[in-house]
Amino acid sequence: MAFRTPEVPIMTNAFTFDAKSFDTAQLESVFFGPARAFAALSIDFTEKLVAAQLDATKGYADANLAQLRRLVEVKDAEGLKSYLEGQQQVAKDLAERLKGDADKVAALQQDFVQGSQKLTEGSVKQAQQGLKQATETATKAVKETAPKAK
Repeated sequence: MAFRTPEVPIMTNAFTFDAKSFDTAQLESVFFGPARAFAALSIDFTEKLVAAQLDATKGYADANLAQLRRLVEVKDAEGLKSYLEGQQQVAKDLAERLKGDADKVAALQQDFVQGSQKLTEGSVKQAQQGLKQATETATKAVKETAPKAK
């Protein structure tokens, strides 16, 4: 008695993408265009956020260095008193700076969210229009071929 292996059907990859079914304009409008627009928006946001962070860091470093220079120049009790009194103004200035920097970052984030929403809305509208056109084309093709099949 010979041992025979059962025939196993060849499985195809369900995730195979056939680019032939799309033309370049469809790929651009459905996939590449929106992806490129979102990537550009993300890059712009990142660039602005990094610039804001660098600006804030430089501002805080400059303020700290200025305070250290003032502290090094203290030579007597009167100078120390003057330095300590100035710390209240420095704290107030830094608090205002922090608030301004936080507001700037919040505004950048809000712009990014609004831009993302506009891109998403545009992509959805484009997809709906593409689906509508595909449905109309398929319906027309069925109507044209149905009488010929009889």
